[in-house]
Amino acid sequence: MKRYFVHTFGCQMNVNDTLRMGEVLAGLDYRATPTADDADLIILNTCAIREKAEEKMQSALGRYRQAKLQRGALIGVGGCVAQQEKAKILERAPYVDFVFGPDAIAKLPEILVRARAERVVETAWVDSEEYVFPRADPETSRGRVSEFVTVMKGCDNVCAFCVVPHTRGREVSRPFAEVLLEAKALAQVGVREITLIGQNVNSYRGGISFAQLLLRTAQVPGIERVRFTTSHPHDLSDELIDAFRVEPKIAPHFHLPVQSGSDPVLKRMRRDYTVAEYLERLEKLRAARPDIAITTDIIVGFPGETEEDFERTMKLAEQVRYDGQFSFVYSPRPKTSAILKEAEWGVVSDEVKLARLERLQAVQKQISKERNQALVGHTVEVLVEGPSKTDPARRTGRSPQNRVVNFEGDAPAGSLVEVHVTQCTVGSLYGAQRAVRSNPTVPIAEAVEQVESCVA
Repeated sequence: MKRYFVHTFGCQMNVNDTLRMGEVLAGLDYRATPTADDADLIILNTCAIREKAEEKMQSALGRYRQAKLQRGALIGVGGCVAQQEKAKILERAPYVDFVFGPDAIAKLPEILVRARAERVVETAWVDSEEYVFPRADPETSRGRVSEFVTVMKGCDNVCAFCVVPHTRGREVSRPFAEVLLEAKALAQVGVREITLIGQNVNSYRGGISFAQLLLRTAQVPGIERVRFTTSHPHDLSDELIDAFRVEPKIAPHFHLPVQSGSDPVLKRMRRDYTVAEYLERLEKLRAARPDIAITTDIIVGFPGETEEDFERTMKLAEQVRYDGQFSFVYSPRPKTSAILKEAEWGVVSDEVKLARLERLQAVQKQISKERNQALVGHTVEVLVEGPSKTDPARRTGRSPQNRVVNFEGDAPAGSLVEVHVTQCTVGSLYGAQRAVRSNPTVPIAEAVEQVESCVA
């Protein structure tokens, strides 16, 4: 049996794509190996969101080149950088055997046959109109508590800073029946939490609305929690907000990227909402689900961002009091409109961008610590994932708000337990197990009947 290693960069979509690659490769008698040291096949699953991710890819390629020279390992590059920069990859790394875009995972068998037999570079691209969502093998998820389910891919918004429309294509939604049947199959192998993923999930159009898809997924027997990511503020409908109000299995956590707290910057970014409109949607969310956790993305140093613009972002962060944020300095991306407008709008220096980022992250760090500190002395519900990686004597899991909780106890993975919080850090809660609530068991025949009823 041959061995493969996939080096994954970037987002949850890439993590999920790597799982799908593994399933395809397993059908070709490959087995995964934890490092590239003994791999017969090395694949880099790349991310194009930020320039640093591309730099890391190039560095990794240089290291893996030795595997090819020493033992003839095949080297492939997949993902978003491959889709966007295939010619540049082949120019800079001519030892790469094949390049394929994120929509071409199903073509891996034929790509590998040609790469191995003919030693040729094979590029594989799939137009959105031809795209078929890969069917996950539930057996590869056996033993996992939480799993991703892809519901759509691509994005039609074309924000000024974003490469996703160029690397993932236009929006394509997966038929809702397929999503529900995959959730059912995952529940039957022990998965208790489903995260519906896509570049812009709340613009889902797979036969029902995204709110209806969430509600139906929550009805799948054995599923205790349903999450999703990522969303665009302009697609946050009243129907979706109401789903949080009526269905407790929809986890009270919403990742809603704002990108900037300045209306002029948002306009240049081609984000079709104002700060006031964003805050109005958040207010409705919090009214529908008072315990909801809100996280966000923020870009610092977008072309033309003034000190006043940045102060507005700081004010927004302090006003909303996000539970967490992913904040980055602006990184120019090929084929985006922002890169063409930088000279007109004005480039923010690296020194200024980094200084602003440090200020923003310091404020967020304090807010996150305070929000976690408020939970000390209280009890939180935790879906147990297994032993803690840092301390195997403890168990670990996540609260409904997606906070990591490490605790003393013996509850098995997949259990829902009550944990009394005794201390916290910026990123985690710590405590002791109290009551345990076992997951209900549903006969497979009954589960199938119930899910088919949901589909209908």
